[in-house]
Amino acid sequence: MAMVQRATRAASITKTHLLPVSTFRRRQPRRTYAQTPPAAKRVPFTVSAHGKSWVDPYHWMRKTDDPDFMSYLQQENAYAEAFMEDTQEMQRTLYTEMVSRIPSRISTPPERWGPWLYSQYIPEGKEFPVLCRKLANENKGWISTITNHLQKASVLQKAEILLDWNEIAENYGYVHVGTCRISPDHNFLAYTVDVSGSEEFTLQVKDLKSGHILPNLNVNGVASLEWAGNGHTLLYTLIDQQQRPYRLQCVQLGSDQMDHVELFTEYDSNFCLDIARTKDGKFITLNSNSRTSSEVYIINATNPYTGLTKFCNRVSGVQYFLEHHHGVFYVLTNALTSNGMELPEGGFYYLARGRVENFQSTNLQKIIVPSGDIFLKDMDMFNEHLVLYVNKAGSSCICSLPMKSIVNCEKPKDIEDLSPWFFPLPSDMCSVAPGSNHDFMNA
Repeated sequence: MAMVQRATRAASITKTHLLPVSTFRRRQPRRTYAQTPPAAKRVPFTVSAHGKSWVDPYHWMRKTDDPDFMSYLQQENAYAEAFMEDTQEMQRTLYTEMVSRIPSRISTPPERWGPWLYSQYIPEGKEFPVLCRKLANENKGWISTITNHLQKASVLQKAEILLDWNEIAENYGYVHVGTCRISPDHNFLAYTVDVSGSEEFTLQVKDLKSGHILPNLNVNGVASLEWAGNGHTLLYTLIDQQQRPYRLQCVQLGSDQMDHVELFTEYDSNFCLDIARTKDGKFITLNSNSRTSSEVYIINATNPYTGLTKFCNRVSGVQYFLEHHHGVFYVLTNALTSNGMELPEGGFYYLARGRVENFQSTNLQKIIVPSGDIFLKDMDMFNEHLVLYVNKAGSSCICSLPMKSIVNCEKPKDIEDLSPWFFPLPSDMCSVAPGSNHDFMNA
């Protein structure tokens, strides 16, 4: 799914604009407000980092439950309301005008995953979205589904609500949902949520059959998460005091103790951990990334407790992105190959592969190389097709390749030699970004 944004010119040079009568009236002097702004107390506190120290007199404000902090906020709010009192009518006018331009119902197109259609929408009069799903009609194709969504949004009618951001906001006064992950069996929803504004997210798991949040599972400081293949084992990364995702842990749902097992810890402060599941759900990749380098570990999604297999050692300037397809790993990388072939000119990425049973970065076979005016940027794997996000002649493009032509590829080839089909895009300036699509079997 691509998001295309256009810049259009909407101004008219033939329309005559008349100044309102109020423009010629004598402006009334703005009423001055005698009260001075409230001053926050200053409490010296020394902060040290990277061998340097400085004094932060407002460090005490980090404790949001401090009565002095709440009193200061109330004083600030009272001062602001009094200072802006003579703009109340203007505020109401601006608010009404902006709201009138917002669609009464904003929704995303439905995403098919297994027997369900998942989507989000913002209810009329609400501020936050709702995650919902509806059983797909097997007698209708995807064209009918999209048509119904665009014409009547019928896919959202009588849908099962999985998570309502607005309910959380009403209970806590604030909500920020970071990550949502549906289990492979579609019975659980794992998500991270921040209800304090601290940007530290708490892991929660909802049983979609009962509608209840699982007790004794709340974990603070979670950055990313993924489900193992059985739908009852959850992997997640934790942050350290510097907000760096540094540790991978695993928990088995349904057990009495709910033990959280540590699987990996990244001690190098220059690297951050992130986990992702391959499109077919067979493996989970643990990626330790810096700004320019990556180190990848592979986890069997069927039994993540069996340990991690390192795919590559970190090398400065070298990155890897992995996917899996029927016993073969496909890798988008800019690394040297085993035969010592030089990097493509300019350090551009190429596509390589390796068998699961003998999968190391030194055993990769190069299959698609950048050439001419086409350069690889990203990929998305499906059962019958490989979708590549490329740069062609300076423009972003989406290219679909049949997996048959790739599987039978014995030596490096150009994209043009693999029966590519380029998605039609507007001929003028546009931007393209990958979307979400969980269904590996999707055609």
